Amino acid sequence: MTVLAPLHFADAREAAALAAFLTRLVRYDRAAAVRLQAGGGALAVFGRPPSFEVLAIRTALLVDAVDLDVTVSAGELLEGIEESSGKAVVPDTVTGPPWTGVLPPRTGWRPVEGLPGSTEMRGAVAAAVAEFRARDAELPEDRRTTAERDRIGRDIWSRTLGATGLPLRAVHAAQSLGFLPPATGETPVALLASGPWLRLRTPYGSIALRTSPTSLISLSVTPTASAG
Repeated sequence: MTVLAPLHFADAREAAALAAFLTRLVRYDRAAAVRLQAGGGALAVFGRPPSFEVLAIRTALLVDAVDLDVTVSAGELLEGIEESSGKAVVPDTVTGPPWTGVLPPRTGWRPVEGLPGSTEMRGAVAAAVAEFRARDAELPEDRRTTAERDRIGRDIWSRTLGATGLPLRAVHAAQSLGFLPPATGETPVALLASGPWLRLRTPYGSIALRTSPTSLISLSVTPTASAG
């Protein structure tokens, strides 16, 4: 077993922000794994919340230029974060699920025009959640199945945001994980593309997904309620 040195964050706020992200991720999947990549004084944490068909990315600044690339338990990493001291103990590595081998590229991103502001995106998510609940409530008893609810969810969350090509499920994931800026005041958000990948970038984190039909990320699409 290789014992990894603790990660030392630039300040306690970086540790707290990462802890908040991991808390939300574990809320969706108690057995969640995350891939950690560190280099040049920065840490990137990749997670895959169930139901959304996306990758969530949270970054943090480190004191030291650590070189690291491991997959670990999200829950154990969360337990190892000491917010007051601004450090984290990296847990033992685990065998990563298939998605950990299919990460978005680091370079080659270009802007995609037409992305609405955070207020409009929050409104789109709220309307989609309301539609799902209404259509679910209208189902007769003999059709209240997981398969039927998945079908409704796929229909709603696969819709794209305007002409951007970004599925609504990506915006829903950003809001549910605390990445989408609050509706009060317009904090800059951006949509980027690189090859078959799209990336919704905000000051709080990024949501990335492959638009290629040959995507290696094959996930459930059962909708979840908006988490703020």
